[in-house]
Amino acid sequence: MGDPAEQGGGTVRFVKIKKRIIVSFVLLVVVILLITSNTFWRWMYPIGYQPLIQQSARANELDPLLVASVIRVESQFHQKDVSHAGAIGLMQLMPDTAQWVAQQMSQQGIRLTGEQNGQTNTQDLASPQLNIQLGSWYIHYLIQQFNGNEVAAIAAYNGGPKRVGQWLSNGTWNGKLQDITDIPVGETRHFVDRVFYNYDLYQRIYGKAPEWKKAADS
Repeated sequence: MGDPAEQGGGTVRFVKIKKRIIVSFVLLVVVILLITSNTFWRWMYPIGYQPLIQQSARANELDPLLVASVIRVESQFHQKDVSHAGAIGLMQLMPDTAQWVAQQMSQQGIRLTGEQNGQTNTQDLASPQLNIQLGSWYIHYLIQQFNGNEVAAIAAYNGGPKRVGQWLSNGTWNGKLQDITDIPVGETRHFVDRVFYNYDLYQRIYGKAPEWKKAADS
């Protein structure tokens, strides 16, 4: 017969190994449940200023997740962000562009946050509400300019509508997302790629929530 002490020690080791296996399995299940839950991914990819984005997007018949994607790429939701070129705020608007947009909106009877006599200034432009109002209207305007082509509109948001229009008219680029490698300006090409990468990500994470539905889809 074997030594009882040795048999007892073997039983203890077996129990410990069994416990480790059970604990490891439970942890694995918890990790799998965590990474497949929307809560985890919303924590990993949060969206700031949600009510402002949703309100301005719906006012301009835009998918709010597209607006959120532009903001994420432009400023990572940092409202005081100012680029080396002088673009301001969440949606990185150039003051001249913002002033033109504000004038167009005022002519349409749209009341702007912080507006004084139909004028805006760079200090106002850092305001999240005004910045998102202006940026959302501008995206809508660009989509109309490019006959509903959201990809071309986002390219124009970064590269300028005149330049993008030239690329489309001379055949440099066909305006399709799958062919953005044909965009001749690296910054614009990278911008479009990142915006639509985040847009796809946001749609998968937030797209089923009613508050993130496009107005026409509500």
